[in-house]
Amino acid sequence: MGVVQYGDNPATHFNLKTHTNSRDLKTAIEKITQRGGLSNVGRAISFVTKNFFSKANGNRSGAPNVVVVMVDGWPTDKVEEASRLARESGINIFFITIEGAAENEKQYVVEPNFANKAVCRTNGFYSLHVQSWFGLHKTLQPLVKRVCDTDRLACSKTCLNSADIGFVIDGSSSVGTGNFRTVLQFVTNLTKEFEISDTDTRIGAVQYTYEQRLEFGFDKYSSKPDILNAIKRVGYWSGGTSTGAAINFALEQLFKKSKPNKRKLMILITDGRSYDDVRIPAMAAHLKGVITYAIGVAWAAQEELEVIATHPARDHSFFVDEFDNLHQYVPRIIQNICTEFNSQPRN
Repeated sequence: MGVVQYGDNPATHFNLKTHTNSRDLKTAIEKITQRGGLSNVGRAISFVTKNFFSKANGNRSGAPNVVVVMVDGWPTDKVEEASRLARESGINIFFITIEGAAENEKQYVVEPNFANKAVCRTNGFYSLHVQSWFGLHKTLQPLVKRVCDTDRLACSKTCLNSADIGFVIDGSSSVGTGNFRTVLQFVTNLTKEFEISDTDTRIGAVQYTYEQRLEFGFDKYSSKPDILNAIKRVGYWSGGTSTGAAINFALEQLFKKSKPNKRKLMILITDGRSYDDVRIPAMAAHLKGVITYAIGVAWAAQEELEVIATHPARDHSFFVDEFDNLHQYVPRIIQNICTEFNSQPRN
């Protein structure tokens, strides 16, 4: 643990790796002197998000990031935007308010309902309020209990570390060997953006023609280098284009084995019109909660992509005229995956 004190501006007293035992930590806390100034909580949260949880400052991957904010009265700046960025960075904010604004002071509060705007979730788990500083010690046990309940630390999940992503890849004759390699490079570029492990994001892949083949399931590889090597090794199949059957196959062979606490994402890449019906398999995917992205190249049918894609289609279906332009869509697909994740309700 570390300590940041804020007033007008925040400053780190010591970071996550400065003290490694509780005796040194206690001594360091006793030496802290009060800085004075305003209560710029928003600025403090921004500072913590940008600087405090870095690898250089002792942050460990796999350990949940928790911030306990203590504020006297109310913040003198806005917390909403800074807190949103903290949540999106995987930080769980707990908020302790001491001595809230009296009735005649409420006009001075910059941002009404600031605690709910700051916390990870608005369900009461992350907010504690005490009437006076003398009562602060009473929050200790409830707070420790909550921080230690890692399964309930909802903000540890981010758009990059909490999905099961199944790639469904068209290996039909019209693609050709060279273009198939380009598709695999596109799959590689997307995969590189995620945090991969058996507890973070997991990747699976299916290739299809008239038939379907499971290249690897979600539980086959649990590190990024292994996944990237597996993608490289996928061999081009060649044949027809039965996209509907491929979606059904992916639901059965990949997503049935998805973990219940993961978001299920299907990213389908095709270069032509399907020989079979895609409507019913696509509907089955949507009903099973699989968020489907449809990427079409060259001769792919726009209206078919829109049927396959999750609603709204404009955020989930993309068309490129040639394989060499696929890479341009990587940032936009990642951005859409994250925007959708971050717009989930916070209660």
